Amino acid sequence: MPVEMSRERFEELVADALDEVPQELLNLMRNVVILVEDESPPGEPELLGLYEGHALTARGWDYAGVLPDRITIYRHPILRICDTDDDVVEEVAVTVVHEIAHHFGIDDHRLHELGWG
Repeated sequence: MPVEMSRERFEELVADALDEVPQELLNLMRNVVILVEDESPPGEPELLGLYEGHALTARGWDYAGVLPDRITIYRHPILRICDTDDDVVEEVAVTVVHEIAHHFGIDDHRLHELGWG
């Protein structure tokens, strides 16, 4: 059965997950915002998180004047796959790390090899 959790509590878990990211990595993140949305985009019902933007490894001398990259964490899809609050804490942490890794240019294949699903 899916876990029920307020948006406020879920956002706290995202903040907690960010607090666990080493400060050295957070200092390297440039022009990126992290958001929480209730549902993933239409046609993507099981999407837990999404990175949209230009990975740091793809930015060149001409990278300027662009809107911030976006990392979106989707609350309801995560809650639907979790059975307990502890499962939600773990899944939020994994999803946040996964999407931050995309910001650094790490693709899904490599993340799966590293165990970050």
